[in-house]
Amino acid sequence: MDGKPRSDETPETQSPASEAGEASSTDFPEDREAASDGEVTRLQTELEAARRRVNELARAYQDLNKDREEFKQRLTRERERMIDVERGNVAGTLLEAIDELDLALGSSQQDTSPLAQGVRMIRDSLLAKAQATGIERLQVVGRPYDPNVAEAADMEITPVPEDDQKVVAEFRAGYRLKDRVIRPARVKVARYVAPAQA
Repeated sequence: MDGKPRSDETPETQSPASEAGEASSTDFPEDREAASDGEVTRLQTELEAARRRVNELARAYQDLNKDREEFKQRLTRERERMIDVERGNVAGTLLEAIDELDLALGSSQQDTSPLAQGVRMIRDSLLAKAQATGIERLQVVGRPYDPNVAEAADMEITPVPEDDQKVVAEFRAGYRLKDRVIRPARVKVARYVAPAQA
């Protein structure tokens, strides 16, 4: 026993220090499972955060797209309104010409003369062109007076109670473009006054 290891010693009988070194160099299955569980948890957390971010971005995109569509519709409505305003301004000039032709026809002594017939044809042609652009003449005579479509320029007293506040005459025609009155009619309105008792 000189302290030298004997040749008949097997690896199983080697020193405990060498066994501890071997055990530390190999991983145990429990350690691997714990490390993989922590990695899975971390990846699941990152995946959930990424999903939330994608959902936020998708909602923001949908809101942006909705705002863009609403803006386009608002712009289209505004453009149509501006076109209608300009059409109404142009129509005002045309309607004044029609009014002057109506005055000429009203003051004509001979309604069947060739000049009166020519003026009537021009007037009807201008009126047809105005109506083709969406302008329509207001029908107010015989109807209750409506200050939204007509201006009361004169009043006529009537003994008939049913005729109170009805339009009895039109001095100047009124016109509408779509839902907007571009020129109110100028009218005479009846007012009921009870007959004096004798």
